[in-house]
Amino acid sequence: MTTLNEMMRIPPERLAPRLLRAWSWHRQGLDGSLAAKGAAEILDRVGWARSIGGANIYLTLFSRAGMPRADVDAAAAAREIHELPTARGCTYVLPAADYAWGLQLGHASAEASVKVLERLGVKRADIETLAQDILQVLSDARGTDEAALDPQGLKKALGGKVRNMGEEGKRKGVSNTLPAALGLLQADGRIRRVPVNGRLDQQRYSYAAWELDGSGEDDEAVRTRMLERFLGWTGGATLGQVRWFTAFTVAQSKKALAATGAVEVPTAAGEVLWMLPHDVNELAGFEVPEGEDIQLLSGSDSLVLLRRNSADLFDEAGAKAVEGMSGSALAADLSDHPILDRGRIIGLWQYDPDNARVAWWTFAPASAAVLERIALTGDWITEDLGDFRSFSLDSPKSRAKNIARLDALRAG
Repeated sequence: MTTLNEMMRIPPERLAPRLLRAWSWHRQGLDGSLAAKGAAEILDRVGWARSIGGANIYLTLFSRAGMPRADVDAAAAAREIHELPTARGCTYVLPAADYAWGLQLGHASAEASVKVLERLGVKRADIETLAQDILQVLSDARGTDEAALDPQGLKKALGGKVRNMGEEGKRKGVSNTLPAALGLLQADGRIRRVPVNGRLDQQRYSYAAWELDGSGEDDEAVRTRMLERFLGWTGGATLGQVRWFTAFTVAQSKKALAATGAVEVPTAAGEVLWMLPHDVNELAGFEVPEGEDIQLLSGSDSLVLLRRNSADLFDEAGAKAVEGMSGSALAADLSDHPILDRGRIIGLWQYDPDNARVAWWTFAPASAAVLERIALTGDWITEDLGDFRSFSLDSPKSRAKNIARLDALRAG
């Protein structure tokens, strides 16, 4: 392990945006360095893949290792990777080694749903009793043809044990007590969600009994572990970026950063990145690779989502090209997917399933390498996925306006 005395010092002026973009590209394994790795190892190296009913997980693994959907689905079926609620209560696809402590991070979100029901007059003991009843139903079903039950199947099996919360509950976002009980069981690793058709890009789930051991660590140790992993995934992040991803308080973040041994590294733009000392040494000798390295990524890829810093990935010409575009770029979240070259966003894309093609626009004339990657990605989506949804409610109709805009910009 690199000590502070062994850590190199990097002049801030060297850490200009171009270098830092390429550094993030490298740390995210988008430079071909993960080509021979499996799904779990890739997620361990680059970070958890955001899961919102979209195809991000598939493109995450295709872009880094050329992995086909069947291999990703097989890894999920073997529980080498799994979709779980974790940081900020959001769902991500995690590698198996992170299940227990990842769930521990998301436990507060499960508790929040219980508190809503308590304010509506439901006793916590009643929710916990319902959770035990659910667990019994799923345990009894284990090993049968119905080892996993969807919410409707559970409601049928539980009968009157599930309480309807009426109009007041609907206004609060809790129509009945089943989701809160399921959330507690999932947060404790006693049940798990199973995609009904084995695919991770659709939000239709059943639930099965599970017996996941806890992490054995207290919350403070888990927060430290989270920040050590997060800084490794990103290669460095500001305090604000740390807090956005984790939802830790300032005090919790600073204590965990200190426990990791992270140091503050000023950049040419005036930001201060928290970095692990051995990463500082690697960055000190890092150079932007020569030659194009093109990828089409999801707008929720870990390259942009972990730090929610898509605006930093545009150079001056790119920022000018998208200036004034509503919700498409220079915002914290991209509404179109990015085309990138060594960490720099050079264009935007959407998938058009009606015409089995990628609709795209680059800020400068597309090179042969860009055209080749667009064709490769489009063929993969058409043949392996059938469509590329950003999130569960995304549809060809909902993205038609964006597709038409990209076509117009490219033609103009």
